Amino acid sequence: MLFNSINFAIFLPIVFVLHWFVANRSQKLQNFLLLVASYFFYACWDYRFLFLLIFSTLLDYLTGIKMYQAENQRIKKIWLWLSISINLGFLGIFKYYNFFVSSFTEAISQFGLSVNSWTLEVILPVGISFYTFHGLSYVFDIYNDKIKSEKNFIDYAVFVSFFPLLVAGPIERATHLLPQIKAKRFFEYSKAVDGLKQILWGLFKKIVIADQCSVYVNMVFDNYTDYSGSTLILGAVFFAFQIYGDFSGYSDIAIGTARLFGIGLLRNFAFPYFSLDIAEFWRRWHISLSSWFKDYLYIPLGGSRGGTWKKVRNTAIIFLVSGFWHGANWTFIVWGALNAAYFLPLLLTNKNRNNLEIVAHGKYLPTIRDAMSMLSTFGLTVMAWIFFRSISVRQAIDYITGIFSISVFSMPEEKPLTVLVLVGIFVIMEWIGREQQYAIANLGARWKMPLRWGMYYAIVVAIFWFGDKGQPFIYFQF
Repeated sequence: MLFNSINFAIFLPIVFVLHWFVANRSQKLQNFLLLVASYFFYACWDYRFLFLLIFSTLLDYLTGIKMYQAENQRIKKIWLWLSISINLGFLGIFKYYNFFVSSFTEAISQFGLSVNSWTLEVILPVGISFYTFHGLSYVFDIYNDKIKSEKNFIDYAVFVSFFPLLVAGPIERATHLLPQIKAKRFFEYSKAVDGLKQILWGLFKKIVIADQCSVYVNMVFDNYTDYSGSTLILGAVFFAFQIYGDFSGYSDIAIGTARLFGIGLLRNFAFPYFSLDIAEFWRRWHISLSSWFKDYLYIPLGGSRGGTWKKVRNTAIIFLVSGFWHGANWTFIVWGALNAAYFLPLLLTNKNRNNLEIVAHGKYLPTIRDAMSMLSTFGLTVMAWIFFRSISVRQAIDYITGIFSISVFSMPEEKPLTVLVLVGIFVIMEWIGREQQYAIANLGARWKMPLRWGMYYAIVVAIFWFGDKGQPFIYFQF
């Protein structure tokens, strides 16, 4: 069930009405309703994998109880590693088994040897990377004595499988989400209106920006040998906006939907393309994943403590693991390595936390220096995105080689004027609203009502006008 589908447009109001007008007298009943709705939402993708979600939930629920009750650290650690092994084992089988087998077979063939390999014909369960990380964060927090184990299975199951975030995040923490699930919730009109506005903006990002960019992007990347360097640049730039509009659009819809039920989710994007350096970009892009790796991998490895070698090692590990998390392909690993190469000079010169404030805060325009910094950071990001989008490393290298050819000075063969105008409007709106949680949070707040509502109607019209493609979200494959 896609967020940008008629089915979801029917599903959401039904759950909303049941939550606030039927189950409103009992917090336990509300949570049971949310769990049933979440399992139904997931079953709409493929009911067979619903059992895997329930098994993973039961595993970490029981593990948490056993760890909290453990009499000594040794038993606690046994339960911890049991959860890690089983969770990552499932993730490895469904997501990475074929990659490792094919990579091993290919490596052996380089020495003139042949191996009969056996691959699995399996479908990747949607959202497995996200709900696995939900469960693992819960287990880690209990092991580190940050939280107590949850005794109410319904409450814990809602934490893992809450339908707005189930298939593509944000990746939540038990310390943040579980207390909200366990607390009595009251309907607040202002929060509901704010949630609807964020859903609206998320749909605009997905349907009007990402899906329109995807047409041009697919055409260019699928036939990159036929186009000039200037066209290849446009294709790469449009992919940058496609993946941002697609993924941050999903996050906006998820956060806005959760707010309709009185639940606040972690912010996942903070206008990353207005970053002044790569370090700032990674503080603003997929924030929930970056902070997850920081808390549960980077800091346990030693973080920035120790000598230069440890800093380099830990940073490289984080970016490589982040790349590998995104998919079983060498292109993602190279993408992670390239971002590590961007980031390390800032870390080693202690400049990785130079830009912590919002660019041009309180001003209409950035300085020339800030504008150049944003442009160069965006350029580096776009270059890395080419590997992310490409089918193979060879394709990415050939694509980049094509960009740096003499044909880059020619006019693009295809001139997507409509997409250029849409992206231009989008960038302007994002810039105006960059100091808010999302672009239209307060945009038009001081305008007269007809003008403000005119903007909302224009967004709605654009969504319906361009909403005939119904494309799935990119991050469902991760």
